[in-house]
Amino acid sequence: MAGAAPGVTARRDRSWLRRYAALSIAAALVTMGLKGAAFALTGSVGMLSDAVESGVNLAGAVLALAVLTIAARPADAGHTFGHSKAEYFSSIVEGLLVLLAALAILWTALGRVLDPQPLEHVGLGLLALTAAAAVNLVVARTLTAAGRQHDSITLEADGQHLMTDVWTSAGVILGVGLVRLTGWAVLDPLVAAAVAVHIAVIGYHLVARSVAGLMDAAVPAEEQAALERVMRAYRARRVDFHALRTRQAGSRRFITVHMLVPGDWTVHDAHHVAEDFEGDVRLALGDAIVTTHLEPIEDEISMSDVHEGTV
Repeated sequence: MAGAAPGVTARRDRSWLRRYAALSIAAALVTMGLKGAAFALTGSVGMLSDAVESGVNLAGAVLALAVLTIAARPADAGHTFGHSKAEYFSSIVEGLLVLLAALAILWTALGRVLDPQPLEHVGLGLLALTAAAAVNLVVARTLTAAGRQHDSITLEADGQHLMTDVWTSAGVILGVGLVRLTGWAVLDPLVAAAVAVHIAVIGYHLVARSVAGLMDAAVPAEEQAALERVMRAYRARRVDFHALRTRQAGSRRFITVHMLVPGDWTVHDAHHVAEDFEGDVRLALGDAIVTTHLEPIEDEISMSDVHEGTV
């Protein structure tokens, strides 16, 4: 009913988020080069697996850029609620890519466990891999923070994907370092396999969260609590609520609720209270589309009496 709250229009223009996807692409290209050089120097299967994961990062970053471009489009006749759900498709694909990378690492590691190979030029390889991990760490934290701040599951998924790459690199650095210290070549693929299991779990959670979004899951518990606080304030004004429904699509929240007002109120009065309520919900939840349906509260009281058998 009410007009957009201050700042909502600016939050809906999300095209500028694409700069983060461009940052992710640049990081993937840089780290692929560093990890490829590390593998060429050492022959480490762990470093090869890490380079493969950076290739997956690059594919995910390109997909994120495309999806953020689609999600930033305004609502149109064919998509009256906007295009924000496009971000969930990117997150699902990103999660699946993480799972595929984990399987590829496990497969490669298994072969090297059965046939361990000596490593060469370990010092230079570790230096290159450490530099790649540092780049990914900075970019991962930047993307994850931006994704949480702006409710972009695409950026958050991309950031978490890069963070798995950091853990992969850390595991590989540990494994290769232990090989150099002990001479046990089998430690290289064993560490790679352990890291692969870790990133597979993260990939699973990315897919599960995205599927929940596509299935119109309710807004998070903390936002439902904020919504309840707003309704509690209006109950003090002789207003009640029922039939509350919430869902989230990317950065957008959709709230529908029946608003029960005294029957002696004029339409004008009830309408303005509903507008105030919708504005307060938007202030509490951010970029929300709020739909209220007005009903006389006496009808609800009468139905309660029927159910209790008093009339």
